[in-house]
Amino acid sequence: MLKHLRVTVALAAMTAGAAAADFNPAIVYGTSGKFDKSFNEMAYTGAEKFKADTGSSYRDFEAQADSQAEQGIRNFASRGFSPVIVTNFGYKDQLAKVAREFPDIDFVMLDDVVDLPNVRSVTFKEEQGSYVVGLIAALSSKSKAVGFIGGMDIPIIRKFGCGFAQGAAAGGATNIIRNMTGTTNAAFNDPVKGGEIAASQMGQGADVIFAAAGGTGIGVLQKVADAGKFAIGVDSNQNYMHPGVMLTSMVKRVDVAVYNALKDAKEGHFTGGVQSLGLAENGVDWALDEHNRSLITPEVEAAARKAKDEIAAGTLDVHDYMSDDKCPL
Repeated sequence: MLKHLRVTVALAAMTAGAAAADFNPAIVYGTSGKFDKSFNEMAYTGAEKFKADTGSSYRDFEAQADSQAEQGIRNFASRGFSPVIVTNFGYKDQLAKVAREFPDIDFVMLDDVVDLPNVRSVTFKEEQGSYVVGLIAALSSKSKAVGFIGGMDIPIIRKFGCGFAQGAAAGGATNIIRNMTGTTNAAFNDPVKGGEIAASQMGQGADVIFAAAGGTGIGVLQKVADAGKFAIGVDSNQNYMHPGVMLTSMVKRVDVAVYNALKDAKEGHFTGGVQSLGLAENGVDWALDEHNRSLITPEVEAAARKAKDEIAAGTLDVHDYMSDDKCPL
């Protein structure tokens, strides 16, 4: 009862004083929260930058359970918030249902596609960024055994793992270990299990592990750091979390996608349809900063930049798992 009351109060607070307007943005985050140090936080960062640059405010809602997602999306839409940005691809069906009911409201679906005229779907070419960090992992590995830990076992996470495996193989890895955490959304919020899988992979010889698992990845990074091995972060630049052992991060520029959607809506240029962002569009990248600068040798950096340029130019093809539900490795 108390939990239900808190949810009711939160939903009421997020709509207080709201009125229909052409530009009145809102964001619905997944259950890992807007400060998950990963995907949601990148969306929050983009919204905050837009707010700082333009002075425009926005409202947001953090679902405490997946069952609250549709309620949150509909609540914003019914109060005239537009665009309504949804950060969790698991809420695709809920967004589609509400978007059909409110054709005059603009929506943004991050990380999946909703084929409706009032929805902008922004996807990312994760396989491209994952290839580059896989290459970096293999070139930096002493054992030539590297690991990938995904969250929920779904095509988009397999897409990460497949791109990573292709890059690792190109870098000379002889043992590429891949594991998923689970088959439900809870697999993205289980740091304990993430740590256990990391320990298992290190027991098999992996000395570099890439986690694409949301909140579960926090446990992976911690376990790898404790063991003094190399870890690779995802979505946001997580290099700062464990300086000295964070080899790099595969960054998805969710902040750019959110910022651009808000900018387009405010300027009256918002369009629906699908946008797919890769290395050429600055939608994905690998992170190099003061926290991992000493870990990346000139030779590794040169190889990573060469691969990035070739992929962006289209001269190096990275297979997309989601194109045929297959991985060549």
